[in-house]
Amino acid sequence: MTFFDLARKNAWRKPLRTVLLMISIAVAFLIYGLTASFLNGTQGAAGASDDLLGVTSASGRTQPLPIAAMSRITADLDVAAAGYVARLRGFVDVEKNFVAVSAADPGLLMAVNGKELGLTPALIDAIGQARDKVLVGRALAEAQGWIAGQRVTVTAFDMSRQDGSRDWRFEIAGIFEGENAATDTYFMIARYDYVNAARVRGKDTVDAFVVRPRAGVSPGELAARIDTLFSNSATPTRTQSERQFLEAFLRQYADIGLIVNLVVGAAFVTLLMIVVNTMVFAVRERTFEIGVLKTLGFSRLDIVALILGETLFVFAVGGGIGLALAKLAATFAGPALGLVFSTPVLVKALAIIAALGLATGVLPAFNAMRIPIITAFRTR
Repeated sequence: MTFFDLARKNAWRKPLRTVLLMISIAVAFLIYGLTASFLNGTQGAAGASDDLLGVTSASGRTQPLPIAAMSRITADLDVAAAGYVARLRGFVDVEKNFVAVSAADPGLLMAVNGKELGLTPALIDAIGQARDKVLVGRALAEAQGWIAGQRVTVTAFDMSRQDGSRDWRFEIAGIFEGENAATDTYFMIARYDYVNAARVRGKDTVDAFVVRPRAGVSPGELAARIDTLFSNSATPTRTQSERQFLEAFLRQYADIGLIVNLVVGAAFVTLLMIVVNTMVFAVRERTFEIGVLKTLGFSRLDIVALILGETLFVFAVGGGIGLALAKLAATFAGPALGLVFSTPVLVKALAIIAALGLATGVLPAFNAMRIPIITAFRTR
C-alpha cells in the first residue's frame, strides 16, 4: 500500500462524513467559481481592452454628445480610428427579456474594433444592404434562438419613433462571433442612420465615441488630451479605457469586486471552521492507530504528512467537483450571464484548494504528532 492509498483509505473511513465534507467543499468552490467568473466577465478581466478608449459625457453616461464632436476627435494625429455609438435599450416579447442595441456606422465600427467583435467585410456588406438590417452577437442569437434572415421587434424602454411607437423592427443580416469566448456578444448592432432618422428625441447625438490610438501612443495621454479639448465646451467629456469604463459602470450600482470577495471569504471561513473541527475529531478517533503507526516506525513527520495528505485529498475531490460545475455553468449560461471561467480563475482556485487543504490539516496533524505512544495505547 502506498502512502497515498493509506491517506485515501483514512479519508473514506466514514464515507457519510467524507461525502458531506466533500459536498460542503464543492458548494463553496461552486460559489467561488461562479462569482469569480462573473467578476472576470463583467469587469473585462478577460476581454476588455486597455487601449480602446470610450469618450462619454462628463455629466454622466446617460447624457448625449453631439455627433459633430467626431470631427474634433479625429483631427488629433494620434487617433488611428474613431467611431460612435447610440444605445437603444429595450426588450423582446416580455420586459424581462432585455436586449441591447448599439446603433453605429458599420464601416467606422469595423475600423475601430472590428477585430475584437469578429466583424468581417461580408457582415459589413450584409448590414449595408438595407437601413433596418442588424448584426446579432452569437451569445444573443443563441439565447433567443435567432437566425440570419429573421425579422425581430425590439420594444424600446425610452426611445420613441416618429409615429409614436416604441417598437423597432429589424431584419437580421448576419451573426458576429467575437474574437474569442471572452468577448461580449450579447447585443445587436444596428445602423445609426436608421435609428437617428426615426427617433423623436436626441437626433444627431450619440452616447459615446470609441477611439483607437495609433501604435505607440499612450492611451492615457490621448484620453487626457481629448478631455482637455472639450473641457471648455458645452459638452465636456470623460475619456476612459474600455476596462475602466466597464468597471466604473458596474460601480454605479455596487462595488462588485468587494461583494464577491466578502461572499467568497465568508464561504471559505465557514468551510475552514467546519473541516478543521471535523478533522480534529476524526484524528482523535484514530489515536490508538496513530500509536501503532509510530510503533511500526512512522516518524512524526510521516504522521503529519499522512494527515495533510488526507485533508488535501478531501479538498481536491470536493473542490474539483465544485469547479467542474462552475465550468459547466459558465459554458452553458455564461454568454447570457457574463460568466467567463478563464485559466487565471482555475489557477487561483487550485491554489486556494491547496492552501485550505494544508491549513485545515495543520491543527489535527500537530495534535497527532504530539501524541505519545503510551498515551495512544491507553485509549484501548
